Amino acid sequence: MIRLFNTKRGLLALLAFATIWFIILYHFVGSAASIVTSNTFESMAHQLFGALGLSALLDWPVSEYAIYWLVAVYFFPIFSVLACSDQICSDKQRGTLRFITLRSTRLELIAGRYLGQLLIVSILIMLTIAATAILASVRDIALFGESVLIGAKLAFELLIVVMPFIALMSLLNIIVSSARMAIVVATLFFGLGPLIITFIKYQLGREFYLSLIFPGGQINSILSQNGLDGSHYILPLIQTVVLLTGSHLLMKRTAI
Repeated sequence: MIRLFNTKRGLLALLAFATIWFIILYHFVGSAASIVTSNTFESMAHQLFGALGLSALLDWPVSEYAIYWLVAVYFFPIFSVLACSDQICSDKQRGTLRFITLRSTRLELIAGRYLGQLLIVSILIMLTIAATAILASVRDIALFGESVLIGAKLAFELLIVVMPFIALMSLLNIIVSSARMAIVVATLFFGLGPLIITFIKYQLGREFYLSLIFPGGQINSILSQNGLDGSHYILPLIQTVVLLTGSHLLMKRTAI
């Protein structure tokens, strides 16, 4: 928290984050109501969203959140990979990791760093949710109540979505020695991993469900936010537990 909110490097990262979201909110989310309700774009929007299975989003009472959700559900996982790439790598490089473990166990170190990163991402999610609610309330103050309810629900959904991505970076921080290398390995994991799995399934002609190891596998099924029964929480929670358990086991066997 101190590194992000009380250092020049952290404040610069926050400024970059705020700039990106200002552009998103001003040019896309802020124009959501006029786009959705416009006679010119209404039929086209229904056709496009219907083809993608997202027509339920057009019925949301706060149209700003429909656009916000489509952006945020892909933005925050990517942001989590980048922002959470240095959980213990810098301590390993400086040699301070052995001194930290004198006052805490390795499990406490992994859990503490993970929860710290999760808290930071949660704060940033809430800030963007609040900004979207303000935009909707400025357009129509009567939407404030609906904005709070929808915003709370979407914040919880986004938190579940990003949890395994942060856990993945925890695991990669044990394996590699620098934050930059962790980002590179994560990029290769998400870029080449599905191709390798597809090749294996094609060669062997069997379904091994290896795609379940990739965080975010449930995103396509939750995009419409329609007819969800809570089962979509199971996969990301299991992935998070497995990745953190793997991080702990590797950490126990790693010389620091």
